[in-house]
Amino acid sequence: MKARKPLVAGNWKMNGDIVSNEHLFTALRASLERASLPQVEVAVCPPYPYLGQAAAWLGDTGIAWGAQDVSAFGNGAYTGDVSAAMLVDLGCRWSIVGHSERRQLAGETDDQVAAKVSMCVAHGIGVIACLGETLEEREAGTTETVLGRQVDAIAASLVGAAQPLPAERIVLAYEPVWAIGTGRTASPETAQAAHRFVRERLVARGLHDAAAVRIVYGGSVKAGNAASLFAMPDVDGGLIGGASLVADDFLEICRAAAVA
Repeated sequence: MKARKPLVAGNWKMNGDIVSNEHLFTALRASLERASLPQVEVAVCPPYPYLGQAAAWLGDTGIAWGAQDVSAFGNGAYTGDVSAAMLVDLGCRWSIVGHSERRQLAGETDDQVAAKVSMCVAHGIGVIACLGETLEEREAGTTETVLGRQVDAIAASLVGAAQPLPAERIVLAYEPVWAIGTGRTASPETAQAAHRFVRERLVARGLHDAAAVRIVYGGSVKAGNAASLFAMPDVDGGLIGGASLVADDFLEICRAAAVA
């Protein structure tokens, strides 16, 4: 068994409503309680409006909840933003930052992602920092250049922080953009090569406990391919999109992580 406890986090993206969320929370509670998987850390990240609902339904379980994004600013005149302090107030254990959809659709830069990482660190929120290359970048042979640049920005916000996060609260999510929501998945060997590169880059950038940092894979993870991905030595779980909206599928992915 790996020394690092796997994390399986569900990114609901912009999906859900009060009624369907209640059904999903009920099913998740029942499934995970029956399965009893203490070897795996499980989290769900619904849209902002449903974080309170997540807290109400999951507060007495071992399932954590988190946000899909966080503001790079503190409380103040930032209309439409949600601050790290607010996430703490809602009991969020995690926040995703730098997802490729935020980078592409909202134009987020590496510096903005780093600023969001810093806000999570300052408020003690576990961070799931996303990185990954596009299909064009992979075909051009620049995958490591792109990943290196993204890792460097994230590492700069982690190294030397006044109140650093424990290693178990730092997660990097390798999500090749060409595999997100497309049905295409990186082979286990391709994922492992990228994860190994990311870990080695963290070490090179001075993160002394990089060996304990979890690096999870995201990109069309399903019940059918999770086991082979999670069997790789540097793949420490998954950031799950569409499959996290189906309780049985999400449970099967959690089981695969427990076996790994």
